[in-house]
Amino acid sequence: MPEPATRPSYRTIRELSEDERPRERLLRHGPEVLRDAELVAIVLGSGLAGENVVDLARRILEQHGGLPGLVRADARTLQRLRGVGAAKAAQLAAAVELGRRVQRLVPEDRPHLGSPEAVYAYVAGRFVGRTKEQLLVLALDTRGRLLGTPAVLGGTVLSVAVRPAEVFREAVVLEATGVILVHNHPSGDPTPSADDIRVTKQLAEAGALLGIDLVDHVIVGLNRYVSMRREGIALR
Repeated sequence: MPEPATRPSYRTIRELSEDERPRERLLRHGPEVLRDAELVAIVLGSGLAGENVVDLARRILEQHGGLPGLVRADARTLQRLRGVGAAKAAQLAAAVELGRRVQRLVPEDRPHLGSPEAVYAYVAGRFVGRTKEQLLVLALDTRGRLLGTPAVLGGTVLSVAVRPAEVFREAVVLEATGVILVHNHPSGDPTPSADDIRVTKQLAEAGALLGIDLVDHVIVGLNRYVSMRREGIALR
């Protein structure tokens, strides 16, 4: 008669060697050596009966498709997972938001946005984990430096009408000579849609009437972007 299958042995964090415990590994070797699940485990702090915190973190990542899926999940979604209550969900959501904010930090001097690469480097962190389209308007001086802070048209989707007055309001106040539009495609594909092109042409015409040049429209996808100016789309 065959022997019954044995379940993998469960070990609590205290039963792991020091070089297997995420917190001790981080303090000894630095955070860069830790795997994704170990970093998530440190944020969570504790596991649950029959599942230590590293195994819990690994399961959370597996059920969300890794870090890209985890940063897209809001606190309410996270609470649907076994072992993740309101406190752990809040801890994860807070850690993700801190990561977003760190990526948005800029030097005291105004950034120069003279190339699509510079624009992408400046704004990419704002779109990490976003599941809805968002439009940013970057007002520029004559040297291509940012004036003020980016104007955010929350929840704006370029497939519907965008009022030029809203887009150029801040630029007019700041006496900008140019603006750069940036918006994200949550699908991950930054290829401009027909609506993107149509709306961009309309906004370029409206800007010309105001004496404000629409310098570029950058569409951000998953780890890549498209510059309409560079591709010769809509602005020429």
